[in-house]
Amino acid sequence: MADKEFTYAEVKEHNSKKDLFLVIHDKVYNTTTFVDEHPGGEEVMLDAGGQDATEAFEDVGHSDEAREILEGLKIGTLKRMPGDPKPTTQPPQPVHGADTQSSGGMGVGLYVMLLVGGGLAYGAYQYLQANQDKA
Repeated sequence: MADKEFTYAEVKEHNSKKDLFLVIHDKVYNTTTFVDEHPGGEEVMLDAGGQDATEAFEDVGHSDEAREILEGLKIGTLKRMPGDPKPTTQPPQPVHGADTQSSGGMGVGLYVMLLVGGGLAYGAYQYLQANQDKA
């Protein structure tokens, strides 16, 4: 079923919560069953419904898991016709690769910074409480 070709006009008809298609990198996805589960909320998907959502999808920086879920929703490809909006030129991000490792390092660094900041805030609170008791 994933070999079916859809025109942009056909995809545009599927733009409601109960019937929602998205185009990402010229592949057509039926995201109807995923709307309520989308971590970013249904409004984000409904805004892009029935149109090319490639740029919005890539700008967010979706996880490998999100890309795997998306592949499970694929129902076909987009057949571009004269007059259709131009495709976005940004290439798809790799699902598995070297870039995945570097993004994980930033997450750990962020947690360390939050932990140190929390410790400093707690220390300052304790210091102020001790000085307040003396006054």
